[in-house]
Amino acid sequence: QLQLVESGGGLVQPGGSLRLSCTASGFTLDYHAIAWFRQAPGREREGVSSISASGHTTNYASSVKGRFTISREKETNTAYLEMKNLKPEDTAMYYCAAFPGTSEVVGKTLVAGIYASDDFDYWGQGTQVTVSS
Repeated sequence: QLQLVESGGGLVQPGGSLRLSCTASGFTLDYHAIAWFRQAPGREREGVSSISASGHTTNYASSVKGRFTISREKETNTAYLEMKNLKPEDTAMYYCAAFPGTSEVVGKTLVAGIYASDDFDYWGQGTQVTVSS
């Protein structure tokens, strides 16, 4: 079965940290750029971060820059989102998505709002992140 599976979400206090994982099964992520999105109840989906297929190019939403770090690991076919200094406004369902292509430009623009959901090959089911005291 070809799928992306997210994990690592949970309840954390403000200022805390979490690391989300996005693991592909049934296919290799080597030729896909990866993006993380989030959606809070009643709000539109927001692009959080992206990374190119090579891992050399990354991009972050201004709201998370300096606090979140995206990475990927070829050996485990997994992408990660390290989140530090979490704030209540980071509370949302977090999704990862795989976009076909090895261009570094894609890694830079994937969460810029220019791609539709259907442009991505795979979406994960989401993992809930709740930041609350």
